[in-house]
Amino acid sequence: MKKYFNSGLILFSSILFLISCKTVAVLPTNRPLKNANLESLVSKIKSNYPRVDKVRSRIKATYDNGKREQQVIVQLRMENKKKLWLSATMLIPIAKLMITPDKVSFYEKFQKTYFEGGFDLINRPFGTNFRYSDIENIFLGKPILDPGLGKWKQISNPQYYILIPQGKHLGLKPTLFFDPVSFLLKEQRIIVPGSKYSISIKYIRHIRLEGKSIPSFIKVILFDGEETQSLDLEFTRTYLTEGLTFPFEIPQGYSKIKL
Repeated sequence: MKKYFNSGLILFSSILFLISCKTVAVLPTNRPLKNANLESLVSKIKSNYPRVDKVRSRIKATYDNGKREQQVIVQLRMENKKKLWLSATMLIPIAKLMITPDKVSFYEKFQKTYFEGGFDLINRPFGTNFRYSDIENIFLGKPILDPGLGKWKQISNPQYYILIPQGKHLGLKPTLFFDPVSFLLKEQRIIVPGSKYSISIKYIRHIRLEGKSIPSFIKVILFDGEETQSLDLEFTRTYLTEGLTFPFEIPQGYSKIKL
């Protein structure tokens, strides 16, 4: 199973004290305000969400497990709330992935294998329950859990605004780190319940396109309790475009991946 996770990772792959009750208005500052008004903070955060219809990017993806490093070029095409398409090359095309809200389709040319089905290919290796919207949000630099819904706790920190979901949530419960100047998401840190896995998604850089802030460097770190694996996604070219195609056809003669 780990080899499938590693292949997927190449392609795609904190609690302190509650603040006091007194709150203050939220404005851009070099350091997070103590006792910031949570509703005002969330409003600032959500005003920065990129609202895009279609995106196309070229990504330099670098996978590192501490023993070896491997790099591929990934073409990303995404249509908001509908589909996400990835094609990886190492001089020649080597794999493709298509994700829709209902289906995951994948094939790779080295071992001539494919997968068609639900999100088990992504979730089963480390006990997560990512949905299509979560994966899309990760690429767009948005939280996988909406801080405007449910109950959240704000944690005092000298560098970031930190929000932690409270109560019973269906799905993953990320700890969110926001920049106090731009209010952009800088990291979402996930501890997978009932497992030894933790996942950190860090947004190192952003670019401005048509007035929207889009991630241009994402670092994904997976810790399995013993070893750390990382995936650097450097977006070398990104376009907000209308004309996109999503070619995907599993070649004949490939063997189905059995989970």
